[in-house]
Amino acid sequence: MFSSLNPLIAAVSALLPGLIIGYLVRQLIVSRRISAAESRAESLLNEAKSKSQDILLESKNKAFKVLEDAKKEEKERHSQLARIENLLTKKEDELEAKHREVSSEKNTLKTKMEEVDALRVTLQNEKARHVSELERVAGLSKDKAKAELVSALEDEYKDDLYQRIKKLEQGNRDELDKKAREILTLAIQRFASSHIADATTTVVNLPSDEVKGKIIGKEGRNIKTIERLTGVDVIIDDTPEALVVSGFDPVRRQIAKLAIEKLIADGRIHPAKIEELVEKAKNEINEKMKEAGEAALFETGIGPVDQRLVYLLGRLAFRTSFGQNVLLHSIEMAHVAGMLAAELGADVGVAKKGALFHDIGKAVDHEVQGTHVEIGRKILQKFGMDDKVIKAMEAHHEEYPYVTLESRIVQTADAISGGRPGARKDTVEIYLKRLEDLERIAGSFGGVEKSYAIQAGREMRIFVTPTQIDDLQAIKLAKDIAKKIEEEMKYPGEIKVNVIRETRAIEYAR
Repeated sequence: MFSSLNPLIAAVSALLPGLIIGYLVRQLIVSRRISAAESRAESLLNEAKSKSQDILLESKNKAFKVLEDAKKEEKERHSQLARIENLLTKKEDELEAKHREVSSEKNTLKTKMEEVDALRVTLQNEKARHVSELERVAGLSKDKAKAELVSALEDEYKDDLYQRIKKLEQGNRDELDKKAREILTLAIQRFASSHIADATTTVVNLPSDEVKGKIIGKEGRNIKTIERLTGVDVIIDDTPEALVVSGFDPVRRQIAKLAIEKLIADGRIHPAKIEELVEKAKNEINEKMKEAGEAALFETGIGPVDQRLVYLLGRLAFRTSFGQNVLLHSIEMAHVAGMLAAELGADVGVAKKGALFHDIGKAVDHEVQGTHVEIGRKILQKFGMDDKVIKAMEAHHEEYPYVTLESRIVQTADAISGGRPGARKDTVEIYLKRLEDLERIAGSFGGVEKSYAIQAGREMRIFVTPTQIDDLQAIKLAKDIAKKIEEEMKYPGEIKVNVIRETRAIEYAR
C-alpha cells in the first residue's frame, strides 16, 4: 500500500512548487495591473482637475466680460436717459416760456376787448341820445318817420314803379330768350353731323364661301383660336361671302376683323399664324388710334398737344356712350362750342379744347378707378393742359361749379350733341355696361389672365394662368365667379361661366 502511495506523493511534491510559483506570479501580475490602473486613474483625475480649472477660469473670464459689457451698456443707457432728460427739461422750459407768453398776450387781448366793448357801449349810448334828440325835435319816432316816408313814396309812385318793373322784366326776358334761341339755332344749323348710333357687330367680306371652311378649321380649331385671342364671337351662317364679328367692345371687333382679313390675304390659316396676325392687328389698331386723334385735332383746328393726349383722344374712336361714338361726339361738341363761344364773346380756343377733351377720361375709365370727369381732370393736369381748359371741361356733368363762361358753353354743347334725336340709345349703353361689369368681376379673381363676355352676355369665357390655377382650383374658380355674379348683378336668364386652363410646352430645335 505504501509502495503505491509513494508515486502519488512524489507527483504532488513535484507539482506543489510549480503551483506556488504560478500563484505568486499571478499575484505579482495582478498587483502590477492594479498599480497601473491606479496610476492611470490618478493621471485621469489630475487631467480632469486641470481641465476643470481651465473651464472655471474661462467661465470666470466670460462672466467678467459679460459683467463689463452689462456695466458699459448700463452706463450708455444712463447717459442716453440723461440726454433725454435734458431735452425734456429744455422742452418743458420752452413750453413754460410759451405758456407765459400766450398768457401775457391773452391778458393784453382781453384788456383790449374790454376797451372795445366800453367804446361800443359809449357809441351806442351816444347814438341813442342823438336819435332821441332828433325824435324830440321832429315830434316823431324813428320807425314812425321811416314808415310814413316809405308809405308816402309807395302811394305816389306805386303804379308807375309796378309798370316799369313789369315792363323791364318782361322785355329783358323776351330779349334774352330770343337771343339764346338765335345763338343755339345758328350753332346747330351751321354744324349738322351724322349721329348714327354704333352697333355691336361688324361684317367681314369674304372673297368666296370656300374661305369659311378654312376659317372654321379642323374641328373648329381656327375659329376657336380667333375667338380666344380676340374675345369676340365669329358668326358664320348662310350669308354669302360674309361673316359677322360680334362683340360689345369696338376695339376687339376691329382687331378680329383686321386679323381675319390678313389671314384671308395670306392664305395660311392655322392657330400659329392666327396668333401672329392678331398681334399685328393689335399694333395696327394702336396706330389707327393715334391717326384718329391727329385727324380729330386737324378737323377741329386745335393746335398741337402732347402726343400721349393724341393717343388717348384716338382711343375714343373705339368707345361709345349710349351707342354714340365718343370721338365723333367730342368733335361735334368742339365745333358747336366754338360757334357758341364766338357768338357770346368767349374764348373760342378754350371752349373748343374743353369740348374736345371733355370725355378724355373715358379712354381709361375701365382701367382707373373714379368718374370719367375726375380721371379726365387728372390726365389733362398731368400732360400740362391749360387750367382754363380744365375748368371748361370739368363742369359738363355738374360735378364742379361753373366758374367760367366757357364751362357753361361746353355743358350746353354736350346737351345739344347728346340730345339730338337718334344720337343715343339708352338700352345699348345699359347692355354694354352689363358686359363690362361681367368682365370686371371675372378679372378681380387671382390667376385670371383674360376674360371675355360673349353670346350677348349669356356666357363668360375665362382664361387662367396654368401655373397658378390647377384643375381643381379651376372648378372652384368657376363656382366663385358665378356666385359673385349672382350677388352683384341683375340679369335675365342665366350666365354660363367657362374657365379654360391651357398648358403649352415650347422648345426650339437649333
